[in-house]
Amino acid sequence: MNVYENIGGIMAKQRTAVIGAGKMGGIHAKVYSKIENCELVAVVDTQIEKAERIAKEFGCKALTDCKELIGQVDAVTISAPTIYHLELAEDFIKNGIAVMIEKPLAANVEQGKRIVELAEKHNTVVAVGHSERCNPVVQAMKRLEIEPKFIEANRISPYPFRSSDVGVVLDVMIHDIDIILSLAASKIKKVDACGVNVIGDHEDICNARLVFENGCVANITASRLAMKTERKLRVFSRQAYLSLDYFKKDGIVIQAAPNVDLMKWIKEHQADPEFDFSQANWAEMLHIEPLNIEDAEPLLVEQESFLKAVAEHDARPEVTAKEGLNAMECAEMILEKIKEHKWD
Repeated sequence: MNVYENIGGIMAKQRTAVIGAGKMGGIHAKVYSKIENCELVAVVDTQIEKAERIAKEFGCKALTDCKELIGQVDAVTISAPTIYHLELAEDFIKNGIAVMIEKPLAANVEQGKRIVELAEKHNTVVAVGHSERCNPVVQAMKRLEIEPKFIEANRISPYPFRSSDVGVVLDVMIHDIDIILSLAASKIKKVDACGVNVIGDHEDICNARLVFENGCVANITASRLAMKTERKLRVFSRQAYLSLDYFKKDGIVIQAAPNVDLMKWIKEHQADPEFDFSQANWAEMLHIEPLNIEDAEPLLVEQESFLKAVAEHDARPEVTAKEGLNAMECAEMILEKIKEHKWD
């Protein structure tokens, strides 16, 4: 069923625009063009030739001034450089136009707080493009409603030859920070971290440990100097163990209930010193299931969730401005701990 269908019929089309005609701007415009109940009105960029290239492809206007969109659209996606996020978002929010902002939310925490305050003051939907939250494996995990006790995330890749103005924490680790915060559903109690810069002025490798007030602990590793690409998450809880692969879009789940008899059998035979466990194969004895994954394009899920929140007062985007701010605040704590770490 289309996300805009309801008992009363079909919602009106949402008029949208994309700010920024770079690579991500083009991708967002393409995704908007796929959504049935969406009309892509314009692409805006200070370099008109860039805007025209994307606008021609998707049959919309090309503009250089965002102010021309006021009164013409219901929602915009901002994929311009991060330093302009607050400046661009402010006019739209004040005019009641919903905003999707590519991650990170803003150039710094103070600017992020300003965006959140504006959204609350003007009762305007503001979402953040943490698209990994919309990865099919994350969506599948969310449906299980588990309560994690320990989380381990690894996100490594060869050097990307981009984003040299920020370190690996704000570049890629922030994806896992956002997901972990949503899973832990608790305030951070303690942060410890260390990072190493090898190529530039910012950290290329980082490991962080987060301890939450509810007792959950998360260990996060990010590197852009690896020999391979790996994006994995492991979650341990009383209900289940999950192993997820974002890159391959697959995963397994070992739930506690189907393995109760196995645990009982092990305990009974451990009490017998004569019993021989040498032939027991732990992996074969466990009840392991593949994670039930419904494959969908993450950006499409993200944009549909955003537009649904624009159309329906009781709906919310996949990642709210407040959640985007929480991820930034956690990333800032990690970066502070990196500075404090003593190597000698």
